[in-house]
Amino acid sequence: MISSPMFRLPSRAAALLAALLLLASPHAVRAQDEADTQPVDTTTAKATPTQYSPDTYPNTTAGELTPGRGFDLVKTKKGSLNVSFYGLFRWINQMPGQQTFTDHLGRVRDVKERNDLNWHRTFVWLSGWFWRPEFRYTISLWSLGTTQQALIFGNLQYRVAPQLNFGVGIGPNMTARSTQGSWPYWAATDRQMAEEFFRGGFSSGAWVSGQVVPRLNYIASVNTNLSQLGTTATNDTRDVATSASLIWFPTTGEFGPRGGLGDLEVHEKLATRFGVSACHARESRYAPLNQPPNMTQIRLSDGVNPFEADALAPGVTVETLDYDYVSADAGAKLKGFSFQAEAYYRKLSNFRARGPLPLNVNQDQGFMVQAMQMVVPRTLALYATYGYVNDDFHRFPYEISAGADIYPTKSRVWRLNAHYINVFRCPTGSNFGYYTAGQSGNTVSLGTDILL
Repeated sequence: MISSPMFRLPSRAAALLAALLLLASPHAVRAQDEADTQPVDTTTAKATPTQYSPDTYPNTTAGELTPGRGFDLVKTKKGSLNVSFYGLFRWINQMPGQQTFTDHLGRVRDVKERNDLNWHRTFVWLSGWFWRPEFRYTISLWSLGTTQQALIFGNLQYRVAPQLNFGVGIGPNMTARSTQGSWPYWAATDRQMAEEFFRGGFSSGAWVSGQVVPRLNYIASVNTNLSQLGTTATNDTRDVATSASLIWFPTTGEFGPRGGLGDLEVHEKLATRFGVSACHARESRYAPLNQPPNMTQIRLSDGVNPFEADALAPGVTVETLDYDYVSADAGAKLKGFSFQAEAYYRKLSNFRARGPLPLNVNQDQGFMVQAMQMVVPRTLALYATYGYVNDDFHRFPYEISAGADIYPTKSRVWRLNAHYINVFRCPTGSNFGYYTAGQSGNTVSLGTDILL
């Protein structure tokens, strides 16, 4: 991280600010800005072009929206253009190859295990500034080869001061820590079970962010729904999602590049991070009753989509429900060792359904703990994770996982990852990550990713 001075508004600021309230992106890529508003980086390995860009805003929103250092194509007095990209190739094998699970209503369902090789994920970012360096843009080209999906989306930001940034575009609902800037600097190449189960998704919205006081950051967001993937304006409702996070760096004022896991940079002083997040959304199935739901972000603890026909009662389909979420997280880094923990609470309530339901409220709690040690400085890291869900259906899903990361260039630009999971009654699943709903067994994965 580097430092930068507070931006002073010109005399015509009032009119300018009113016009720019809808512009911004959460702490996205930054061009040559001023000096000395950011905390001093306490790592021994300083920023290099192969680690992270010293031209980026501190990342407290979504890593998916924040390019790497990239390559400058254009720099003029009127603006700039940078291109950056991310790529992931991965093999994943979920075992045993054929199994079933019993849901909370006693029905036997198939588990859809995977064993595949895929160029899994691609991001290309076009980013920079125009008119003024404080007015930033990022256009993201995203593709998931596993599901044959491709999207182009973007966001804009205007940085008024360290205390106040305005943003619009695609952004996260501020839920699990993994939606708040750390991607792809995780232990493995995708999220762990508990955070994947509880978290919200990404959707069009507007937000404000900044520093309350030095070392204490905030972000508050209004999004069109909990997850826009698969939901269009045609089938969306009038309801919106609201969320907010408060993030504190009490000891050093930073947590390394993107605030991710792993102390590749080697902190000589103890770096700490604490956060709390909350979200509320009124969610719908976003599809007619005679069609499968388009909402796929929420799962019951048995892995069933609550908007599926018969999900909570035979012959009954849920049309809308309230999603309420709270989490707290803590992390530490020192001399190559890093640790993070997160606790979650989620309530589903206020169901509107085509028929009577056996419950009015569904409440789940859970947590995740993860530790990583650089066993060969700047080259090899080993990690382990445990996650657990204490659910209303008394299924008590859990996972134990472990893995290794190799950094061939001694930087975060290129990684080789080996990952192992043992999961019991998995409550979540998609082709995006490591999990299949209902699985009890083992998953192994090998992958390699780059961020340039």
